[in-house]
Amino acid sequence: MVNLARKRVGIIGTGATAVQCIPHLARDAAELFVFQRTPSSIDVRNNRAIDPEWFATLAPGWQQRWLTNFATLQTGGFADEDLVMDGWTDISKRIRDRVVALIGAGAEFTPETMLRAYEDSDDEKMAEIRARVDAVVNDPATAAALKPWYRQLCKRPCFHDEYLQAYNEPGAHLVDTNGQGVERIDETGVWAGGVHYDLDCLIFASGFEVGTAAARRAGFETVGRGGETLTDHWVQGMHSLHGMNVHGFPNLFIVGPGQGANLISNITQNLTEAGSTIASIIGHALALGAEQVEATAAAEHAWIDLLESNPRSFGGNPDCTPGYYNNEGRPMGRKERLGASGYPEGPVAYFSYIDAWRNTGQFEGLEFHPAGSRDPS
Repeated sequence: MVNLARKRVGIIGTGATAVQCIPHLARDAAELFVFQRTPSSIDVRNNRAIDPEWFATLAPGWQQRWLTNFATLQTGGFADEDLVMDGWTDISKRIRDRVVALIGAGAEFTPETMLRAYEDSDDEKMAEIRARVDAVVNDPATAAALKPWYRQLCKRPCFHDEYLQAYNEPGAHLVDTNGQGVERIDETGVWAGGVHYDLDCLIFASGFEVGTAAARRAGFETVGRGGETLTDHWVQGMHSLHGMNVHGFPNLFIVGPGQGANLISNITQNLTEAGSTIASIIGHALALGAEQVEATAAAEHAWIDLLESNPRSFGGNPDCTPGYYNNEGRPMGRKERLGASGYPEGPVAYFSYIDAWRNTGQFEGLEFHPAGSRDPS
């Protein structure tokens, strides 16, 4: 980015997006000002070259085996081998192995045992992460401000081999706002902590929205039968079948983790499975000559009852620093829990379930209407 060579650049945010941007900006800009509300947990990414000869030995279908292996280990399951060996599986295996050790020592398998295993594993991991900051960042004050003080899973963990090193660049400046964020932005720069920072360019890496109205996030409103909007339909919380189809909204297909395989870090597997499922549904509709596909009310209600019977809810820890993992520190009501809920038996079980569901060819819970049979509005 050679055109930044004489520019004073600011970036707001130190989460997953900013962590990827900042090393390049610190290298290429004349000066970089990073405005931090909360430091991220930055673990080793450990990128390395792939041996072409080894890669050639992988049998067809290896991608699916790796997906399943990652999802299994990342959600506390067991596998003969960790095929991915990244920071996510490291977190989960530490917690899982501590649970096993505690039970082996006579503890019962209870929520309290799980919490103890999690907290002990987290104490160990976060000590490693904070020590890494001291080992990498040259300036002690900058290093102190970059250390996360919360538990690792309070926010989305980050993994990078160049982010911390970026603060050793002579033109890189961390502006820690002590949890307050920036005060205001004017035509020439940013105010933070009562200080004005003159900038030529300002980058927003301030995150994405979770839990806001569907129309706001999509950029358009969805209208179903009788003119009802999806925003109004979900005013008390998300209701769907499998997280993909909504009663009263024929031919609407939703792609995302909500009410499906939530609590998995590899979101792309959610998208892939949703895409395969939606393609199967549309293919079946075309074969029948149907023009409308819709979830039945009974099937949708049954799915919601299943999710609420043993909710695997995403986030909700009020002790964490505010973020989308805990509804920005606000209480989690039923609406928030519905949006964050996932299949009770976990992501691997959900993927197995939805694969079997679509491959039966029955598409239980959906109605396929031929042309002209119902009002398409």
